[in-house]
Amino acid sequence: MNKKKQNLFIFENSNHFNYEKNKSNLNISFNRIAFIFFVFLALAFIFSFKAIYLGSLDNNIYDKKIINSDNRSTIIDREGVIIAKSVITKNIGINPKLVIDKKRLLINLQLIFPNKNYEKIKKKINGEKFFYFQKKISQEKYDELILLGDKSIITEQKISRIYPHKNLFSHIIGQIDNDNNGISGIEKSFDYELKTLEEQLKLTLDTELQYIIREELNYFTHIFKNIGSAAILMNINNGEILSMVSLPDFNLNKREKIKDVNYINRASKGVYELGSVFKTFTIAAALNEEIIEPETEFKNLPKSTTCAGRPIREYDMEIPSNLTAEQILIRSGNIGSLRIAEKIGIEKFKSFLENIGILNKIDFDIEEVGEPIPFKWGKCKLATSSFGHGITTTPLQLAKGYSIIANGGYNIKPTIIKKYFKEKDKKNKILNEGVSEKINLILRKIVSTKEGTANFANIDGYEVGGKTGTAQKSENGVYTKKKINTFVAIFPTVKPKFVLVVLLDEPKLSKEYVYHFKDGSGWKLKGTPYNTAGWTSVEIAGKIIEKIGPILATKY
Repeated sequence: MNKKKQNLFIFENSNHFNYEKNKSNLNISFNRIAFIFFVFLALAFIFSFKAIYLGSLDNNIYDKKIINSDNRSTIIDREGVIIAKSVITKNIGINPKLVIDKKRLLINLQLIFPNKNYEKIKKKINGEKFFYFQKKISQEKYDELILLGDKSIITEQKISRIYPHKNLFSHIIGQIDNDNNGISGIEKSFDYELKTLEEQLKLTLDTELQYIIREELNYFTHIFKNIGSAAILMNINNGEILSMVSLPDFNLNKREKIKDVNYINRASKGVYELGSVFKTFTIAAALNEEIIEPETEFKNLPKSTTCAGRPIREYDMEIPSNLTAEQILIRSGNIGSLRIAEKIGIEKFKSFLENIGILNKIDFDIEEVGEPIPFKWGKCKLATSSFGHGITTTPLQLAKGYSIIANGGYNIKPTIIKKYFKEKDKKNKILNEGVSEKINLILRKIVSTKEGTANFANIDGYEVGGKTGTAQKSENGVYTKKKINTFVAIFPTVKPKFVLVVLLDEPKLSKEYVYHFKDGSGWKLKGTPYNTAGWTSVEIAGKIIEKIGPILATKY
């Protein structure tokens, strides 16, 4: 009995001892679990809050930072078509130090990008420096690369400036550098606005018209083998430029340094002697001063004369000796233009050219503008300037001058910016009443009559008027056989709306091109007989007006 009790006691004691020990262990374990649980709960709360915060943002912090520092406003045409836009793009680079299997990586890259130069890439992978493998990568190619799971492939996210139309607006839009600063064109002139304003920058240009005109210039480059060309289409009443093309051009997306001077913006920066297109200014100045009327007769005009011992001749030796002022312009007479300029005098003729914006550097929306070459006025300079020899200007200024002469005499300021940052200019009449009406009738006859020099621009339904100009290029002060052929069209002449300037730099004769005459005879001629504006620039202008006419009629 006692033994049993003792045993029981021992059992009970043993039980009691074990119980106390387990209780202590349980308390310690519970405290540890509670502490760990609290830590995890706190971390979960912090990460959840962070995730909710980040999820509420429009973009992740990295993207937001990029956009705030590097974004530029979108540039659109007058119809809202995007011309330039900043987008987030991905660049892919490779860190050679992280490559595990170079052979395998090269094989995988070649499967995804079969057209790259892998001799160069192999050398870079065997080196130690990070290098860019593909910039502005497409999402499809990016996904394929990421699936490779190679740690050496590095992704860089960046804001990139893209130009959907590539070459189409290259001279106008201009370029930016690697630091996102504009270095030419609109990108430079409106650098501050494009960086700071949220609004889109709207231009006066029409993408459809720009495309058509550029296509025609490109096509005829193959016909006349000219080294360059330019065209400007402008509203003569408000100065809005609907199209401005200069060839050759360049792809803005490649962001290459353009060092070749042949890539100059011929439309606004090119400074040229333009020849007989100046004769219109001579007649207009005389009409404005009321020195002549279109019917004023000039008799016994010689075929040649001299000034300071230098000869001045007619380009067409068959031109009649007796001509009215109107006929002098229609038949593009040099001696007749000289006689009219003598009646005007140096001061009045110079003042007229200055008023219509021909002689001085033009104020324009982009910095790439040329400055006419200054000269000293005198009797001989007045004589030669009257028919466009020895006097220079830019095609942009030529377009402005013709617009003023044709629009009723109102001063205009050419622009490629839809009045977005500026107030509209007030109309200022600088020519006398009736000058435009008289000039426009003569310009129409230059295109519509057999005696005129611009018959190939006589497109049915558009009442085209205009003037041709053929000039020799001067190099190092010496005149060469190289030509600058220009045609300025005004249409419709009854109530003018548009001016179109077409310039060809060093065109050549074409043996194969077929001309279709506009006189209703159905007559054709194969081959260019003369390297003059009437056979080159006029032909192009006619083709352009034929294509853009229906668009202008419906849209403007």
